[in-house]
Amino acid sequence: MHSSPLTPVVTTLRLGLHVLVTVLAVVVAVRAVVDGGHGAAVVALTAVWLVVYFAGAEMPRRFGRRGPVGGRGLGTGSAARSEVVWMWLGVLTVLWLVLLALTPDAVYLAFGLFFLYLHLLPRPWNLLAVVLATAVGVFGFAAHRGWSVGAVIGPVLGAAVAIGIGLGYQALYREAVEREQLIDELISTRAVLAEQERTAGKLAERERLAKEIHDTVAQGLSSIQLLLHAAEQAAPDYPALERIQLARETAAEDLAETRRLIDELSPAALDGQSLAEALERICGRAQSATLATQLLVEGEPERLPMAVEAALVRIAQSAVANVVQHAEAGRMRVTLTYDDTDVHLDIVDDGIGIDPGVLRGSRAFGLAAMRSRVEQQGGAMSVESEPGHTAVTVSFPLGAAS
Repeated sequence: MHSSPLTPVVTTLRLGLHVLVTVLAVVVAVRAVVDGGHGAAVVALTAVWLVVYFAGAEMPRRFGRRGPVGGRGLGTGSAARSEVVWMWLGVLTVLWLVLLALTPDAVYLAFGLFFLYLHLLPRPWNLLAVVLATAVGVFGFAAHRGWSVGAVIGPVLGAAVAIGIGLGYQALYREAVEREQLIDELISTRAVLAEQERTAGKLAERERLAKEIHDTVAQGLSSIQLLLHAAEQAAPDYPALERIQLARETAAEDLAETRRLIDELSPAALDGQSLAEALERICGRAQSATLATQLLVEGEPERLPMAVEAALVRIAQSAVANVVQHAEAGRMRVTLTYDDTDVHLDIVDDGIGIDPGVLRGSRAFGLAAMRSRVEQQGGAMSVESEPGHTAVTVSFPLGAAS
């Protein structure tokens, strides 16, 4: 989380409030000394009032950034913090009332209390507290100096100014929060776009490598195979015919492996179809007289990122190919499931099972490749196998995928 661009403005307003409160307290103390009377008591109580005020101003460091003189009000804080703030405001108010009973100049301190009430108390209690403090200030000043127009207008005007500044501060704070949320969303979107660009770059590079291998190695092996076949047909009684046949068979096997490598590097063959349609095509190709295949789609289908759909198609191709080539199964079922949090792909067959040595990783290149694909996209994979039942299960979190 970055710092808000309006943080310096908010910090300046808070610092201005601290300076204002300090100046008003000094004025009250100095005037009490000059006028005599309860000068010593007023100076002592004013000092205590300042100590309590700044002690509360330090509470945000202990209770978080949204504590007194640094938050949005009691409505958003914890219960413990709310109790502390209520107690703090109560002590400040009581000390102010005692000062107001000793000197009429204590009415100046009400201006600082107005900001605290407006900022820390929830509506409508903050406005009610300001009105009551204004009324008490007017009556307290009148009790010492008598009634006058200035005695009424001064506190009322101070309350009005404090309310206006308080509303402006709240508007600034809301704007800061909204702007911060917008910037966070932009940063998140930029990260997603960067990841998509990286994924697209990887897929493009894989496709380029597949084309290069197809145009060079695969074509070369195909030509070698054809030439050896032609030599085999042209000289059926050649003494080294068996070696020619062995070389042709080796070239054919290497060509098949190269083509499988090209398929692995090429993008998933969705061809504009949905994921379910691509899986249906894979099952259809695996269908034979000895193997019955079935595709089930459960839940509400969701559009997944290209990389995840490509991984699911490739994993399905590899797992189905293993069933066709090695499982000796009579039935195979592919299930694509969408739930609230994940997408699951299950390939289940009733074949002879996977050799324990393969499961332990000694000859598990195909399974290792599938697992690597899953981990690259933040998914999970598990394999269960015994004679008569083999299940390969893959899952990707929908939240991470989108």
